Amino acid sequence: MPATSPTAVPSFRSRIGRDARSGYYAAPHRYRLHLSLSCPHCLQIAVTHSLLGLDDTLPVTLLPAVPDAPGGGHRILRPLYEASSHQHPGPAVAPVLSDNWTGRIVSTHTPDILRDMARQLGGHGPELHRRGTEEAIEAVGRLCEQGITGAAQRAGQSGGDPSARDTALATLLRALDVLEWRLSSREHVLDGELTLADVRLWVTLVQLDTVHRHHLDAAAVDRITDHPRLWAYARRLAAHPAFGSHLDLDGIARRHHAHCRGREAAGAAVQIVDWAAYARPEASEPVRQSG
Repeated sequence: MPATSPTAVPSFRSRIGRDARSGYYAAPHRYRLHLSLSCPHCLQIAVTHSLLGLDDTLPVTLLPAVPDAPGGGHRILRPLYEASSHQHPGPAVAPVLSDNWTGRIVSTHTPDILRDMARQLGGHGPELHRRGTEEAIEAVGRLCEQGITGAAQRAGQSGGDPSARDTALATLLRALDVLEWRLSSREHVLDGELTLADVRLWVTLVQLDTVHRHHLDAAAVDRITDHPRLWAYARRLAAHPAFGSHLDLDGIARRHHAHCRGREAAGAAVQIVDWAAYARPEASEPVRQSG
């Protein structure tokens, strides 16, 4: 396996409703995000948080790039997990959306957090999860998860059946071909407006180039690079402050090496995007809070 991640990941999936009857309702400063920018799920949330302009209403605690507790969790999150689940046995992992009023976890489920941020907490930012786009956004998410991330992981496995690796690479390239075709006639992956689908795809491309590429051979990376519109799109979004300012390249590398169980291949030397030109100037190793 090129990389591993904690297996016993807990899931809290409460939602933020529109009014007090929901239990959790939108209120400024009631909730807090706990994010590690080296984690792709957290990076999606951080980008969305900035796009929606939520700095003044939804504070953020930035966590170390590499979890510091046994089992792959963060020590600072342990009190929240224990308050939310009696004798919680698993790791205390990010992302976490917590409720300051009760000291409990609202959600650890990234898609729910993103939807609630966009629909319940969003201020004057873009409408990232418009009515009628739900299925299309979910379809892009599946393409990213299965066609890109999952396929890249299988294609980069150092052992196993070579034909299986070839099949996985073919799956990855087909997914990139679909996206290249889409972006030939539009500025964003769904239509002319920025949506959560763009956030998901951009983070997936960051991971493909900064993590999964390291376990592919040079020929495979060259074929991945041969999607000029897709990678121009990735660079264009990286230049947007809400995207590139959250890149923690050092943290991503340290997190990858902490979990990595595979060998580096020749593709590691073939960088696709110069992410450092857009990245935030310093890593988020100390715990920091905003708001």
